[in-house]
Amino acid sequence: MGAFVAEVALRWSDMDAFGHVNHARTITLLEEARAELLFTEAERQGLLGMAEGMVVARVVIDYHSPLLYAAGSVQVHMSVRELKAASFIIDYTAYAQEAVATAETLMVPYDLRAGRPRRLNADERDFLAEWQLEEAKSGLGRA
Repeated sequence: MGAFVAEVALRWSDMDAFGHVNHARTITLLEEARAELLFTEAERQGLLGMAEGMVVARVVIDYHSPLLYAAGSVQVHMSVRELKAASFIIDYTAYAQEAVATAETLMVPYDLRAGRPRRLNADERDFLAEWQLEEAKSGLGRA
């Protein structure tokens, strides 16, 4: 299917003293977009388990230009890469007229009751595979 796109509204409180969205708030905006994919869209498709335990094991972000509050919102394009038995990577590109940031998160499904990581089930893998870019499916995705 390709990229999932989420529109995330900017809040006045996202700004810092320099008049642009603070770097840490940008990560929060990506989190909101990710929740729309992994929780809202997954639930819309009948998949409830992802909301019961999914943790970020690593986050990497590159900032390309200032994100100004005046933009009103940021459009976040997300795709899945390196879909493995017990982890996957989400790639992000955040746009406000131009790309303002690119990022990746290493996601690990987590069993909250047992207090440990778990494997993705077949339905979760199928759902995540929908959001892989074609080059990632063929093994030619980002390194």
